[in-house]
Amino acid sequence: MWRDGWWSGARAVPSPNFGPRPAGTCIDLALIHSISLPPGQYGGDEIERLFTNTLDWDAHPYFQGIRGLKVSAHFLIRRTGEPLQFVSCDQRAWHAGRSAWQGREGCNDFSIGIELEGLEGETFEQAQYDTLAGLLPALAAAYPLQGVVGHEHVAPGRKQDPGPGFDWAALRVRLGWPVSCFPAAG
Repeated sequence: MWRDGWWSGARAVPSPNFGPRPAGTCIDLALIHSISLPPGQYGGDEIERLFTNTLDWDAHPYFQGIRGLKVSAHFLIRRTGEPLQFVSCDQRAWHAGRSAWQGREGCNDFSIGIELEGLEGETFEQAQYDTLAGLLPALAAAYPLQGVVGHEHVAPGRKQDPGPGFDWAALRVRLGWPVSCFPAAG
């Protein structure tokens, strides 16, 4: 199921935007994000191009505001449920930015970033939850995950994704994991 941090259940699209994790880091957090490029548009290859530094900055006016951005995530789950992997989970992807969780700064060091194709505050597709419900246990079998939270929880006030449209309660029930693994309700 895993080979050098790459999950066999995802299509590999290697990104150059990663680095080593600090020595001895315990990878124990799954961090959920949402992304669409341009915002609110789905199904194109723009997210893949952003994460692989091949986005045509002139293809849409929105892209001028993110020109030169070098980011990545470990995974992207498309609206159709298709999973893509950009960075080995053994490596540090560039997804969280300034962030902290439970007193630890720099969540990129100890988290696995999972982007859902979507817009913060809007709902996500059942196919995405289905894929997420397969990916998270696979991750937990390979890494000592202790929590699943949103970008909004590790960078409050700076980020709002995945937002109120993400159904945390349904994910918790589906996985059967303890409440303590998820962000506090409300």
